[in-house]
Amino acid sequence: MNAPEMTAAGLVVGEDGLARPAWAAQDDLLREYYDTEWGMPVREERGLYERLSLEAFQSGLSWATILRKRPAFRAAFADFDPDAVAQFGEADVERLLGDAAIVRNRRKIDATVANARATVALRADGGLEELIWSHRPESTPEPRSQAEVPSTSEESVALAKALKSAGFRHVGPTTMFALMEAVGVVDTHIVGSHRRGTSGVWA
Repeated sequence: MNAPEMTAAGLVVGEDGLARPAWAAQDDLLREYYDTEWGMPVREERGLYERLSLEAFQSGLSWATILRKRPAFRAAFADFDPDAVAQFGEADVERLLGDAAIVRNRRKIDATVANARATVALRADGGLEELIWSHRPESTPEPRSQAEVPSTSEESVALAKALKSAGFRHVGPTTMFALMEAVGVVDTHIVGSHRRGTSGVWA
């Protein structure tokens, strides 16, 4: 089998002829996620709450680890229904801490429950979708290599601050920039990637 072709931008051209960043080119699960989901607009509450929760769990771990555990996370957290998770008590937290199929980190589990309650409370003030998407920048980055992809932005700092003020936890600027990338608020697909500009958010 021929070695994958590498472009000048550091993109990997797969056997299908499509260019992807290295992180999305070497693992079937990551490739599927990159090709079909990452960077596409998410505008409904449950989807945003799920992505926010998974980004928090990812902190310090690989995204591939989180993706592989995603079905278990969904089972453990009531399919990320904010109303259901908002009702979780200490017995539920202990159950989750004993669930080897997910990431057993008390701080992150507590944050996920607290964030469900904050999501429900936020409905009275426009909701999670409005808060996250109100931090869409006037323009999106146009990275020409992985090294040019930012890890934070003025908007992610502001979003983190706004979420913390609304009672959310584990929502630092770097984690929130990753969320903004994942749900299409910004497009950080490297120029030349087959996914660049496909979200419909950025012409």
